[in-house]
Amino acid sequence: MSSLPPSAEASVRRRDWNGVSAIIAALIGLLALCVSGYTAYIQRQQVRAQVWPYLEPGISGSKRGLLLFNKSVGPALIEGVQVLVDGKPQRNWKAVFNALGLNYDHHIPYSTISGVVIPANDHIDQLLFPTGDDFNLFVRESKRLELRLCYCSSLGECWTYGDIGTLPGAVHQAVAQCPARGADQFFDNENAEPAVPEGHQEKQP
Repeated sequence: MSSLPPSAEASVRRRDWNGVSAIIAALIGLLALCVSGYTAYIQRQQVRAQVWPYLEPGISGSKRGLLLFNKSVGPALIEGVQVLVDGKPQRNWKAVFNALGLNYDHHIPYSTISGVVIPANDHIDQLLFPTGDDFNLFVRESKRLELRLCYCSSLGECWTYGDIGTLPGAVHQAVAQCPARGADQFFDNENAEPAVPEGHQEKQP
């Protein structure tokens, strides 16, 4: 039997229930916070999936050219380009052709991809050869060619792409950010012809 008067016992019970109620309220608040955080995470993953780019080059016999495809649902912002012949970086397409031993006596049209945005499910005609002979000469030597790219989504998530001249043998790796452009970067924005196709934009600095 309690030695406390009835009024004191009622007060103690009220304090106990107040404490329990406070704990329950805190747990409910924590649960709501966890649910909110998880919902935000799921929404973030959904947005990432909606803007995810995926670049892959290809050689087209019908177009007699080297094409760069964005085979995904989000735009690809190309931040860095390297073109190597026999593992050695080349400065531009003229240097590439010389390194491959291709002495074309006329201009080979190409489009700029450095700093360009390729929309989802679209492509750029990177190189277009005027004749079948020009194209066949390039294809025979293309196994010595390696293309390396660094590109980002509209959310700022970035990936590198590298191939060893065999398509679609490619490697995509996520990176924190694209590296700063160095001396081994490929420059294809001088005397480019044709211009970037309609619907493509150069990224503003």
